[in-house]
Amino acid sequence: MARGMIGKKIGMTQVFDAYGNLVPVTIVEAGPNTVIQVKEAGGKDGYNAVKLGFGKKKISHVNRPELGVFKHAGVEPAEIVQEFRLEADEVADYAQGKSVDVTQFAGVRKIDVTGTSKGRGYQGVVKRHNFKGAKERTHGTHEYKRHGGSIGCSAWPSRVIKGKRMAGQMGNERVTVRALEVVGVFAEENLLLVRGAIPGPKNGFLRIRPSAKQK
Repeated sequence: MARGMIGKKIGMTQVFDAYGNLVPVTIVEAGPNTVIQVKEAGGKDGYNAVKLGFGKKKISHVNRPELGVFKHAGVEPAEIVQEFRLEADEVADYAQGKSVDVTQFAGVRKIDVTGTSKGRGYQGVVKRHNFKGAKERTHGTHEYKRHGGSIGCSAWPSRVIKGKRMAGQMGNERVTVRALEVVGVFAEENLLLVRGAIPGPKNGFLRIRPSAKQK
């Protein structure tokens, strides 16, 4: 089974399924990924994993330690490098310098996709946490209807509770959407069609893995 790949979000479109229903799908450019390094539990790293690279990067934008890693693997510098854990019997499926393409998801029905959500800047509690606004002027709000109101805890514990929903940075964070259905795999174009929406903007990089909830 596929262990994971690095991909890029292309955009969204619609396709018809076998029953004639119109299905919204996200187009993902999944690979090809280059195997930069294979780690084994018996080696110095102490665990089984594969390090994959996706995209191209100018040599002038790569520092000397990173360039040495790519030269040792015999591959071109990659824009994105990520590591995926492996089982002991899966290490032999990967070889340094080889490529991994989207065909490994041909038999996978559901996947987990991780990406960076769109940044929305500094937002208040109404937009960030869906507060309804203090129309009734309750919970310590007096002058402004869209303020969060009182955040204190009286004399004890005399501090703001950790995790209190307040105004602040919205978006631009790591988000994982689980159990997304794979609608189609196009090996020649390295495209993966995934039902529904995926976090992040167009051309945003994604981490794709078989779903943990898959039977």
